[in-house]
Amino acid sequence: MFNNQTILITGGTGSFGKQFTRMLLDRYNPKRIIIFSRDELKQHDMRMAFNNDERLRFFIGDLRDRERVYRAFSTEIDLVVHAAALKQVPACEYNPYEAVKTNVIGGQNVIDAAIDCGIPKVIALSTDKAVNPINLYGATKLCAEKLFIQGNSYAGRKDTRFSCVRYGNVVGSRGSVVPVFRTQRETGVVTVTDERMTRFWITLEQAVEFVFNAAQVMVGGETFIPRLPSMGIMDLVKVIAPDCDVQFTGIRPGEKLHEILISEDEARHTVELKDMLVILPEYPWWDKRHQETSAYKGGTPLAEGTCYASNTNDWWLTQDELRQMVGE
Repeated sequence: MFNNQTILITGGTGSFGKQFTRMLLDRYNPKRIIIFSRDELKQHDMRMAFNNDERLRFFIGDLRDRERVYRAFSTEIDLVVHAAALKQVPACEYNPYEAVKTNVIGGQNVIDAAIDCGIPKVIALSTDKAVNPINLYGATKLCAEKLFIQGNSYAGRKDTRFSCVRYGNVVGSRGSVVPVFRTQRETGVVTVTDERMTRFWITLEQAVEFVFNAAQVMVGGETFIPRLPSMGIMDLVKVIAPDCDVQFTGIRPGEKLHEILISEDEARHTVELKDMLVILPEYPWWDKRHQETSAYKGGTPLAEGTCYASNTNDWWLTQDELRQMVGE
């Protein structure tokens, strides 16, 4: 579906945006890829990294600027991948208004512009921190998920469709603990907040692959969740810094011991497919749409009381698998 298509990526100069662009160009022949972001230096660096590929367009803009978002969306676009966000938990806790402006108001601008400009498909990236959130970042992403799913109702009779993708911590992305541990091991001491901590783990390549799949099968209204392995933080320490001392600092404000990808309440309307779980919306407009597609009729409903959490997961990474994933 990506051949001869125009795809716009918000936050396109970020870790995900660059990997998405690379894999898109390697596998398909898109007509145009529009990189929407607010940092001209990162756009310049990305342009050089991609050897001035003529299929790339770099559009400077901020999601908070409604008029600029409309201008970016005014060209003929087939798919929007909404990856832009303020996502550093401590920064969002300290600057809550800024997080709301970007993650919530910016998301609303994307929804309105997509509907008014007639863009067929929009995929919004979310996070496990949106489930039972205890920090502001997670709360803004939960709010954004609700906006994008209900955006299908606002679209009315128009053809614009919105879906979300929710996954865990990305190995090696900006803000990941992996580069932190690599820097700290030079000092002989690494810091860990709590030795009991567990996380879902996914590589950038896997995240992009999953978004590719979701964009192709989406009907509009789903939240797609990949099957992911869990890892223990102390196993990661043993892989990256096995000879270092560990200093325990205590859980930071807004930090969880374990992450959840699907809550018990969401499990009641979730189906399991071969390689993913799909949360189906509980709105009247979905009933009619679901009757028109057989995409999820073969899915297995999750058992009552299921909670897809990193500490109760049935798939755990060994140290050797972790070593391979982080490139140690």
